Amino acid sequence: MAGSPTLAEARSQLRSIPNGALAVRAQGTIAWRGPFVELPAEFASWGVSGDAGHFLLPGFVDAHVHLAQTYSTDAFGGGQLLDWLDSCVFPAEARLQDTAFASRIARDFTRRRVAAGTTSALVFGSAFPEAQHELFEATERSGLRIVSGRGIQTVGPESSAELLTTEATALELSAAEISRWHAADTGDAANALLQVALVPRFSLSVTPTTLAGLGDLYDDVRASGVYFHSHLSENVGEIAAVESVYDTRRYLDTYDGLFRPGSARGGSSLLGRRSIVAHAVHCTDHELSRLAETGSSIAHCPTSQQFLASGTMPWRRTADFGVNVAIGSDVGAGDEWLISRVLNDAFKVHLSEPGTASVSLHPAEMLFTGTLAGARALDMEERYGNFDVGKDADFLVIEPDRWEPLAIVLDNGIRADDAERAAEQTLFTLLMALREPAISGVFVRGRRVTPDYI
Repeated sequence: MAGSPTLAEARSQLRSIPNGALAVRAQGTIAWRGPFVELPAEFASWGVSGDAGHFLLPGFVDAHVHLAQTYSTDAFGGGQLLDWLDSCVFPAEARLQDTAFASRIARDFTRRRVAAGTTSALVFGSAFPEAQHELFEATERSGLRIVSGRGIQTVGPESSAELLTTEATALELSAAEISRWHAADTGDAANALLQVALVPRFSLSVTPTTLAGLGDLYDDVRASGVYFHSHLSENVGEIAAVESVYDTRRYLDTYDGLFRPGSARGGSSLLGRRSIVAHAVHCTDHELSRLAETGSSIAHCPTSQQFLASGTMPWRRTADFGVNVAIGSDVGAGDEWLISRVLNDAFKVHLSEPGTASVSLHPAEMLFTGTLAGARALDMEERYGNFDVGKDADFLVIEPDRWEPLAIVLDNGIRADDAERAAEQTLFTLLMALREPAISGVFVRGRRVTPDYI
């Protein structure tokens, strides 16, 4: 996706370079890309890897995934969201207070990211600081990108008791995590691989006092590039509970500083350019307008929304409001780590929306949502998300022969005579049929990432 297109411009900005080359400088930035036969003389002596049978794609960006649910993709018996949290998720997440267990889950989580080609991820973290340390350390060893924050919960049902802290402790632990890990690798959020977010689980897991404290803390750290991340309007029961508990007009108001009865202001807004809310399935027009106005983004999670019967985020309506929509695996309610598999689900569910809401996503829109829109949501579009010269070389190498079902459809599928149309068809095949075995190389800043580093 060349340049900085909107979703509506994605089709016109799709670039495909057959027999192409990507030249990467020693510091990990893209020096040149184009047809190999046009390789400039200054790069002629550089080493060459790969061949014309391989594909290069920008690294996938997962805008919503849970560390503590790494082993919960098999969570049977939960029902819809609130029941599932109570019976499946809270007990699973409590296990991370064991540091040895936390170390193992952090390792396995990071290895799954490598296998799936997720070069950048916004990770809903554990409630336990030690588990967060394990996550950041495993990520740092791997060389992947991460934004994460401990899951903040100050109120909740009995099943969540081990995850709860006092409101004062929640703020202290969040501030300590920012101090320890935000841009810890470079000291500058503009080019860091490790970054931190403030992450209340959702409005039902905190109180007005917590939200007021988070607003004050965010006022202090927003300028340093800290993120805000939470869930929004995933389930109709959840929405009704939030509006009842807070007595607000809208769910989003609780994150917008309007968490007092009648949506009166109670503190600072948590929305903005580095604010990402997951799901947004049942938003009102006012909420979508406000997300667009503040530059906040949505992490769309079609796979998990099917699993929990949450409904379908209305693609056409949401896009019409101009909200930036990235894609999220939402592991573990989502059972797919590979972002292209989540995009596969997105294609199907939005084609199945009723009446005029139905939309057939173009492969360029799918690629945009899984790469550049994610980088935009994380306010890192200047660093990665496509192959523009000067950006960091975050990319995947795909070898179709490593996954026969992909290879045979690429070799034998119908292709148009028109080169532009044929490229769109090929991209669609890649996104719909790709599986992890075909991803032979994962690179961040030009450095190959492998599970051996973890």
